[in-house]
Amino acid sequence: MKNKMITTLFLDIGGVLLTNGWGKEQRAKAAVHFKLDINELNERHHLTFDTYEEGKLTLSEYLKRVIFYEDRRFSEDDFIKVMFKQSLAYQNTIDFFKELKIRNNLKVIAVSNEGRELNAYRIKKFKLNELFDAFVSSSYVHLRKPDADIFRMASDISQTKPENSLYLDDRLMFVEIAQTLGMCGIHYQGLDILKKQLKMFNFAIE
Repeated sequence: MKNKMITTLFLDIGGVLLTNGWGKEQRAKAAVHFKLDINELNERHHLTFDTYEEGKLTLSEYLKRVIFYEDRRFSEDDFIKVMFKQSLAYQNTIDFFKELKIRNNLKVIAVSNEGRELNAYRIKKFKLNELFDAFVSSSYVHLRKPDADIFRMASDISQTKPENSLYLDDRLMFVEIAQTLGMCGIHYQGLDILKKQLKMFNFAIE
């Protein structure tokens, strides 16, 4: 690994830089807040969420299938506010990657599964455009991990050979898929562990 010349860093967002946008924990909190049946919410969610993340549904269309298929005592706007508000930043991690980018003259590309509206909110709210040079988001490219084509597209967009790429994700399977394409990969398990792992690639860290 020490001989690898990494020029581009590909990063997941949810679970690395931010909390998940609309994961199990976030859905559970929304269900409690609005007094919804969490089992029914999750069942309907799993049937259609992939379609939303691939950019083939708007957020409003997704919510009509999952929440507003019957009359509610709250509005769609009320629900979206609670949904979006749950996104939180791991600011120390964001700041670390900003510094790593500058110190090592890296391109940094997001490769994430996120619906368009939620993605746009998170980019703006947490100023992720200050870190990323491009966003290969599932809702933009109509591909989602674990489809290997999203990694191929990210390589093409960044004009980076796989052997000069490093992909980080908190989900091991996605890292393994990137590695099958010739990319280097790190299973993200926290910032302290990551700093030790990055030394294998001769990055200037501090």
